[in-house]
Amino acid sequence: MLRAAALVLPLFIASCSGAAATRAADRPSAAQAQPAKALPTSIAQPGDPQAGTQVTGTVAETMDAASYTYVRLNTSSGEIWAAVTQTTLTTGSPVTIGNGNWMEGFESQTLNRRFDRIFFGSLMTQGAATRLPADGAETRIEKAPGKDGRTVAEIHASKATLKGKEVAVRGRVIKFNADILGRNWIHLRDGSGSADKQDNDITVTTTEAVTKGDIVLMRGKLALDKDFSAGYVYPVIIEDAKVVK
Repeated sequence: MLRAAALVLPLFIASCSGAAATRAADRPSAAQAQPAKALPTSIAQPGDPQAGTQVTGTVAETMDAASYTYVRLNTSSGEIWAAVTQTTLTTGSPVTIGNGNWMEGFESQTLNRRFDRIFFGSLMTQGAATRLPADGAETRIEKAPGKDGRTVAEIHASKATLKGKEVAVRGRVIKFNADILGRNWIHLRDGSGSADKQDNDITVTTTEAVTKGDIVLMRGKLALDKDFSAGYVYPVIIEDAKVVK
């Protein structure tokens, strides 16, 4: 458990704080994997999902690691794994990934996982109907009720006076990572604030489980400049939060 936490926590903290650094361990390289043999420019035959320089399918599973999002796709020719620059993908949404290359025997040290074959490329299209909102595009969500209720932007604006106090916030779950250092980690947005000002999202820790994409109301204590070592510090974080039913 400690080893797994040590691998995953720096990644999660970096993604929530907006860090753009990529761990070299997850970069495709000759030392880790070899490019697949020459392949045709499109999927050649049914039953051969490993062919082509572009893949299209439905998102079945995603995992974030370093600056990548790993995605398991159900395609007309079978199931494949692909990786793109870290983004938000919704289960069930159709996507097309192109401008890439197949890799054989690729090992992600961040995920502690080996992929027999995986397609590294760029996200070309994604079904708009099922896509989660991007930065700054979240529809405004109703503010939590009561004297402790705050929007995400209000928490950032009043963080000095709210330090150590209980706050309530309602927002959409943008990220959810379970059981890291004995707690779950949630990334919330409610449509307030902006990506430019970095006041449009907030990280919450809890022992409760939620689902990515859900709108939840959470209550916990606000902490500032929380240091989780390795140079990763949360300027603002809500700790030990509970989901308000």
